Amino acid sequence: MKTITKALILVSNIYLVSPALAGETAAPADARVYFVNLMDGDRISTPFTINFGLSGMGVAPAGTEKANTGHHHLLIDRPPLGQGEDGADELEYGLPSDEQHIHFGGGQTEVTIDLPSGQHSLQLVLGDYMHTPHNRPVVSEVINITVD
Repeated sequence: MKTITKALILVSNIYLVSPALAGETAAPADARVYFVNLMDGDRISTPFTINFGLSGMGVAPAGTEKANTGHHHLLIDRPPLGQGEDGADELEYGLPSDEQHIHFGGGQTEVTIDLPSGQHSLQLVLGDYMHTPHNRPVVSEVINITVD
């Protein structure tokens, strides 16, 4: 029994940290994610609601491993996905969760947020069941908005 338990722990640990398994969830070629109610250059008041659009795939909560699905992530005031200090890591190992990386692991398709006055950049990224961008990342264009 001890040997089986050790083997299961070893396999679990390999699964959790193996880069070969991360970022391997395929995305259909026609899949796209987009902002429904915001456009580049918009001037808005805070708080405001952002509606997430998705075509060519379905939305599923984090932890749900189902083909052609994912959940939304909102990137705020940071370089586009795959660029910047952690660019390669976020594509291979998943997105962090902090003020600049908002996870919608419950399958949410909108959020009301409050940002300080000024210029802000926003990008949507679809993540797989493990918060990792798909193999062919499904990302929106970066949009810039001004909050009054």
